[in-house]
Amino acid sequence: MQGARRDVSPATLLEPSRGSKIMTMTARLVDVAEAAGVSVKTVSNVVHESPHVRPDTRARVEQAIKELGYQPNRAARQLKAGRTGFIALALPEIETPYFAELASRISERAKKEGLIALMELTGADPVMENRVLTRFGRGVVDGIVFSPLSLTSEEISDHPTNVPMVLLGERATPPDHDHVAVRSVDAARRMTEHLIEVGHQRIAAIGHVPDQGTASTRLTGYRQALETAAIPLDDDLVVGVPTYSRSAGFDAMNHLLGLTEKPDAVFCFNDTMAIGAVRACHEAGVRVPQDIAIAGFDNTEEGVYSTPTLTTIAPDLNALADKTLTILTQRIGQSSSDTHQPGTDVPVPWHLVIRESTGGPAVRPSSPPGMS
Repeated sequence: MQGARRDVSPATLLEPSRGSKIMTMTARLVDVAEAAGVSVKTVSNVVHESPHVRPDTRARVEQAIKELGYQPNRAARQLKAGRTGFIALALPEIETPYFAELASRISERAKKEGLIALMELTGADPVMENRVLTRFGRGVVDGIVFSPLSLTSEEISDHPTNVPMVLLGERATPPDHDHVAVRSVDAARRMTEHLIEVGHQRIAAIGHVPDQGTASTRLTGYRQALETAAIPLDDDLVVGVPTYSRSAGFDAMNHLLGLTEKPDAVFCFNDTMAIGAVRACHEAGVRVPQDIAIAGFDNTEEGVYSTPTLTTIAPDLNALADKTLTILTQRIGQSSSDTHQPGTDVPVPWHLVIRESTGGPAVRPSSPPGMS
């Protein structure tokens, strides 16, 4: 016999065959209030973390929120606070694994802060990088995470934004700007020291780009290690590249293999070029590491599964993303009337990973590359 129809909230349906389990549709504040047996105002106080709610009432409301799957209207609250809920993530490109992995970590970390990262690819073009500083103003995004390659410190200072910004990358930065980066001079020096420690003396470097921050800092570390070991710098072993790509590493390695005095080791300034260099050696019948050792930088997943596996510098990308978003959200949380705080320069942890390409084991991490 069909029973009397039971009225239900438009936000929820009760499944008779499964007892009290609630199927969530689009829960509203009033639905939570009804389920918890309290007023809408009380639910609002709980959502906004007001201290003036009794513990037992708060627990009842929180249980109703959980069961109904209620989601506070973040957008309305952000608009009321003068915020958009978006940040700009401006990177040179995402074709290389490093930037792809970096974008993923920062986007995931932003989600935990209730923010959505909008991607902007600059192509390392100074015009596009300048646009980042001028187009993403207040009312468009709440903050900017920016990895510039072409702009100088002075150019960044000359175009201040009216929203918080954290700079990434190994470069000189204005003292009043926040900056998060690996100390690449130290890391590159340590990699070169490793190559010397395992018996190499004629060590080449692939990745020189004039006036580019990443290339300059890694070249400095390479030179420092050679100088400390009393190994003369041979300019023929420092190879410039147009891009940090596999093809650039491949071509640069072929150039080195054509020298009368070939190197016995090569330090590539990123993993992507190192993969290209390994391929060039393979095609030329040169064994890695028996004939020439090859090392990279960035600890991308590609190097974990290459043949041979790649010795590299592993920056902690989780720490980088966490430090970046922590600083950015703190700046966003400051009211516009706050006195401007001096910029912070925050180092990112890194470590040397020795794998097959320099005579080590085929080390594979238990967690994805970049995680500490």
